[in-house]
Amino acid sequence: MAMQKRANLRLPPEINRILYVRNLPYKITAEEMYDIFGKYGAIRQIRVGNTPDTRGTAFVVYEDIFDAKNACDHLSGFNVCNRYLVVLYYQANKAHDKMNLDKEKEKLAKTQAKYGLNT
Repeated sequence: MAMQKRANLRLPPEINRILYVRNLPYKITAEEMYDIFGKYGAIRQIRVGNTPDTRGTAFVVYEDIFDAKNACDHLSGFNVCNRYLVVLYYQANKAHDKMNLDKEKEKLAKTQAKYGLNT
């Protein structure tokens, strides 16, 4: 009965199985991440940032979209080591747009250097 109710539920298009988590403690381990996020459903993958730019962030990929929605609803604002988690749905189009913007800036810089323009 619950599964049938789930199948009829329409979710907004921005909701997907991949969660982007910010404001994580730098020393958090993968096991701790599985303990926190595993309570809400089966997890396919967790990727914790390890470079200076990505420290404190992670991607959590759930098997089921409804588990991801449940985790996002319950863990956004959750306190871990005196830090409040920011849990968002990953939006590939925004990441792609940022990459395109970086390419355009690089192209503009080359063109300015080619013609000797400084702004």
